[in-house]
Amino acid sequence: MGVIRAMLVVMLLGITVDNFVLYGQLNFGFINTKNVLISKTLNAGDVFVFPRGLAHFQKNPSYNKPAAVIAGFNSQLPGTQQYVAALFTSAPPIPNDVLAQAFNINEHLVQDIRVGLTPKA
Repeated sequence: MGVIRAMLVVMLLGITVDNFVLYGQLNFGFINTKNVLISKTLNAGDVFVFPRGLAHFQKNPSYNKPAAVIAGFNSQLPGTQQYVAALFTSAPPIPNDVLAQAFNINEHLVQDIRVGLTPKA
């Protein structure tokens, strides 16, 4: 069980996830293979399933009101990956020009994103 106060965007590689909302309200969504967002707002007692291997998110729409969810996985090793961290903080790094072209941004913005994600010492 986890209390969700912010937003989480991940990709679970190779598993499905069943989510049961214990209390509060949560927004759930995923991007299907045709690049269409499927989303829904759920309340206590509702269930939402994230299909295997698709980018998805959970968001608490009210930071002042906690929400809790029980998530069931069909594998012991879900293999999560945080997209932004994976793309912008990999070692060795993905070249700036590759990320700039992929996201249709300039290389200076790519570098700004990298700096913003670097842990502060």
